Amino acid sequence: MTRPDMPVDRRIKEYCGLFGIFGHPEAVELTYLGIYAQQHRGQESAGICSMRGERLYRHAALGLVTQVFNRNLLSELRGDAAIGHVRYSTTGSCHDVNSQPMLVRYAGGQVAVAHNGNLINAAELRASYEARGAIFQTTSDTEVILHLLASPVHCESADPLASVLRELRGAFSLIFIFPDRIEAVRDVHGLRPLCIGRLDNGTYVVASETCALDIVEATYVRDVEPGEIVTLSDARLSSRQFTEPTAIRPAYCIFEQVYFADPASNVFGQNVHSFRVATGRQLAREAPVEADLVIPVPNCARCAAIGYGRESGLPLDRGFTTSHYIGRSFIMPTQDQRDLTVKMKLNVIREVVRDKRLIVVEDSVVRGTTTRGKMGALRKAGAKEVHLRVASPPIRHSCYFGIDFPDKKKLAARNRTVEEIRDYLEVDSLAYLSLDGMLNCAQQVAGNYCTACFSGDYPMEVTCPVEKLGLEKFPLHK
Repeated sequence: MTRPDMPVDRRIKEYCGLFGIFGHPEAVELTYLGIYAQQHRGQESAGICSMRGERLYRHAALGLVTQVFNRNLLSELRGDAAIGHVRYSTTGSCHDVNSQPMLVRYAGGQVAVAHNGNLINAAELRASYEARGAIFQTTSDTEVILHLLASPVHCESADPLASVLRELRGAFSLIFIFPDRIEAVRDVHGLRPLCIGRLDNGTYVVASETCALDIVEATYVRDVEPGEIVTLSDARLSSRQFTEPTAIRPAYCIFEQVYFADPASNVFGQNVHSFRVATGRQLAREAPVEADLVIPVPNCARCAAIGYGRESGLPLDRGFTTSHYIGRSFIMPTQDQRDLTVKMKLNVIREVVRDKRLIVVEDSVVRGTTTRGKMGALRKAGAKEVHLRVASPPIRHSCYFGIDFPDKKKLAARNRTVEEIRDYLEVDSLAYLSLDGMLNCAQQVAGNYCTACFSGDYPMEVTCPVEKLGLEKFPLHK
């Protein structure tokens, strides 16, 4: 049930980082480090739920990891197992009540869950449970999962969690903690990343990205497979499938590698930095232009700019300075906040760009407004020419699986030709990396990726437009 003090935003927005560890005396401290390493995946709220004895303990609040936790809180949460969560900033859900992990008590005991993804059938499931008298405390689709888990239909099945997961549609990487185990889950398409690592003492951990394994000095073991439930317990690690093998069809979100994931991480079996360098090289082959200098739009485009510079033979330099105290502009909830963030975060180095013909490498262009501001700043600083090169294809379609562009009307490339986008961005030339060119840089076979935001080819049936999903009635955010 939507609380009256929660302003309604009808857009799906979500991007989160997960971490879990079982059977370690410093589980809480390691979980803190694990979610800190994934702060780039969510800057609105942070939370940890720990297991001590036969009870679960939770603390979660709005803010960065370092703002939410201190030494005393970590000491109070002490336990032998823990899961953690960082959440992507949203409008309409900026409330403690939506912070994760979510902890509840039901007939089966205590359970907490942390979720990365978006359920496209959450509104339908929620309506069904509310019609039967269920009371919802948050505006998050994650709470729907907990209601399913508590229902007698699933509680009485041989494998309650597997029974619940078979009802979910959409993108979900999940970590559950029970008083005796941790369960890590990935949807049948593997849209969101989730990996397994192991410490030197044999303790297993799970995380959204391998950069979290690095910070706790865990060795990468493997990814959680699509359609798999991995259990961490006193019996160590075990695995089972929650669906039939014929239902498993990989569709890894390629935008993870284009933008969201840390360059140090290996995502979907490939190092993110290497992928982005390869896209820059391919972009230089597809869209060369006479210029004096290659500069990246920091921070994500640095890798692609390295590739473009190497392939083109042109010098690479810094055109912008970056404030390390400002968050990522793309994940700010409103356009005014995004514009202000860019102004605070980036400052043009005039001596570098003045009187130069610039090739500006960007990782992606979503709404276009912040990109337009950056290009304008280069003009004001005296750049002679500005040639924008984008290391991914035009984003023309809605994403329903956890990236903040469900409203296709707000996309810069929607119903615009490349020349019209160039005119809107006010640059001398504009070129995007082709879809085939991007996929050729990826390690998996092309059919294993979700490219829906670029191609419109969705890995599952999605009812359009957005309001037909029921989201206007239930604003489902994390």
